Amino acid sequence: QVQLVESGGGLVQAGGSLRLSCAASGRTFSSYAMGWFRQAPGKEREFVAGFSWSGVITYYTDSVKGRFTISRNNAKNTVFLQMNSLKPEDTAVYYCAARLNPAANLRTSSQYDYWGQGTQVTVSS
Repeated sequence: QVQLVESGGGLVQAGGSLRLSCAASGRTFSSYAMGWFRQAPGKEREFVAGFSWSGVITYYTDSVKGRFTISRNNAKNTVFLQMNSLKPEDTAVYYCAARLNPAANLRTSSQYDYWGQGTQVTVSS
């Protein structure tokens, strides 16, 4: 079992920044890979950023490249999502997720085994 708890969401003006955190517990941190997804009202959950299985390589969806950065603190079993230059279209509930399968497609939500409760990010124009 893996427990994931997100924090750091909130309301911010366009152009502002937020830093999301995801604290993991349960299984050994190195035994799974992490990703961030988001879901806006009326839309499907979409991939935002994630780590390769090794935890070394990072991947982003095109719309956030150059603005968002995923990082991790292995000592604290925590993953972060630094979000800069936020836009109203970034408004969504953001979820962190863990996948146990090394062969899983990191961009596909159904390939993840554990999810946090989500944190709301609202960007006003």
